[in-house]
Amino acid sequence: MPPTLASLVHHSALKLVVRAGEGRLGVPVRWAHVSELPNPVEYMEGGELLLITALKLDAESPAAMRRYVRRLVEAGVVGLGFAVGVNYEEVPDALVEAAREEDLPLLEVPRRTPFIAITKAVSAALAADQYRAVTDGFAAQRELTRQTLAAGPEGLLAALAAQVDGWAALYDASGTVVAAAPEWAWRRAARLTTDVARLRERPAPASSVIDGEDRVELHSLGTGRRPRAALAVGTAAAPGTADRYAVHSAVALLTLTTERSRALHAAEQRIGTAVLRMLLAGEPDHARAVSGDLYEGLLDAPFRVIVAEPGPGARVPADGTPTARTPHDPPSPARGPLDTAPGASPHVRVPHDSPPPPPAPDDALLEHFAEALESAAARAGEPVLIVPEDGRLVVLVVDDGAALAETVEYAAEVETDRTAEGHDLLIGLSGPAGPSTAAVGRKQAEQALSVARRRGRAFVEHDRLASGSVLPLLADDAVKAFAEGLLRALYEHDATGRGDLVASLRAWLSRHGQWDSAAADLGVHRHTLRYRMRRVEEILGRSLDDPDVRMELWLALKATS
Repeated sequence: MPPTLASLVHHSALKLVVRAGEGRLGVPVRWAHVSELPNPVEYMEGGELLLITALKLDAESPAAMRRYVRRLVEAGVVGLGFAVGVNYEEVPDALVEAAREEDLPLLEVPRRTPFIAITKAVSAALAADQYRAVTDGFAAQRELTRQTLAAGPEGLLAALAAQVDGWAALYDASGTVVAAAPEWAWRRAARLTTDVARLRERPAPASSVIDGEDRVELHSLGTGRRPRAALAVGTAAAPGTADRYAVHSAVALLTLTTERSRALHAAEQRIGTAVLRMLLAGEPDHARAVSGDLYEGLLDAPFRVIVAEPGPGARVPADGTPTARTPHDPPSPARGPLDTAPGASPHVRVPHDSPPPPPAPDDALLEHFAEALESAAARAGEPVLIVPEDGRLVVLVVDDGAALAETVEYAAEVETDRTAEGHDLLIGLSGPAGPSTAAVGRKQAEQALSVARRRGRAFVEHDRLASGSVLPLLADDAVKAFAEGLLRALYEHDATGRGDLVASLRAWLSRHGQWDSAAADLGVHRHTLRYRMRRVEEILGRSLDDPDVRMELWLALKATS
């Protein structure tokens, strides 16, 4: 604790006597200053003990003393020391009365106590307090380091919350709470996800302070262009020196925990790429041997293949950061994304030695999507394989797992926000596959992505295509062009008023070539319909007896209707 007026009064060598303001002796003293100026307030910063002999003051004038004391109080002076036996043998009553009116502590300084002794006492007490704070800060650093090594980020947060007598929470790259201490802090931390999202839009390192039901400091974690995580520290008041050391130490330790070396990341990504290629080449046993424990649980269970690419409306703000999605508040996970246990996501961003230039919109959108999948998978403790590939992402996720659910939810939000925010991403999802059928899953994901591209949809699942209709696929511009070209001669014939060949062809095909039924639908004789079908064959140069021709004509009629 810093020195107080009470500690100076109790200092046996100073012999100070309290003459006014007895109830405010617990106020901290920032410094002791000597000034004989009638108005010294412009030289005050607040928190000072002012020492005077009243050399230039009319200390016996009640009006002058009231003005003088009031100015001191307004300037933040915490106490007034008056030396007796110099200009006045005792403290003037006018000064005592004015100090009592303003409740300003007034200390009588005996002649044998020089002002320099009081200044030295204050200085020594301040130095001792700073030394204690530094010592406590180093002790807190050691404890935080020990807890990090012993229990990971969760242990660090618990030690930090105890040190600052408050709470602490950790957010992952998507802005979701992944750890908090004490337990009740989960709910409090979850209410700050919007503030964390705003912090993530600023280049790291960044911090902000939020004042509400408590004082919360937010700190970004990471050394790259965008933060890998964020730390929240809630306290009743601004942290002291020792607590500040602890917070800074926590930021450093968590940054080391969240950031991996560039060499490690590059090696993991090469492994992931090799595993994917082996699976697609039909070598699941080799893929398992190469992956080891890295993808344990993914290659021994059904998985889905995801292929994602930026859509035509993709764009990002000038700072290179896509619009952040609102994170969700999941239940307390058993293991967070910062753990290094087997099965944790191998796909992490490469930390840079210096801030790289803003990425292209394609890279930023894919990176944002990858972060969301990593966070969801890590919270659930499930593996995920993410491989960047020529401006795309190829992803293997556990079937019915958290990363798959995140994909569906992410796509739904993109579908809503794409026009307003430029967060345009196209995602194709395969049906369930296994190590031996990974190539089939990749092909299905590519087909679903192609349909998403043609339809302008953010997300298409391959299995849903088989349960739907092929007719929506006819909306493709190439199909329409083919259909119009195939039927153009018939439309031109009908435009001359020499018959109704298009309607007749549609009726005949819809009745599966049954002459009587089709003629009845048209209201003509069956011989008339037979004549018209012969004219269709002559104009098109195709035989209606060919089932392929009938199929193409029917689809062309559907595409142009």
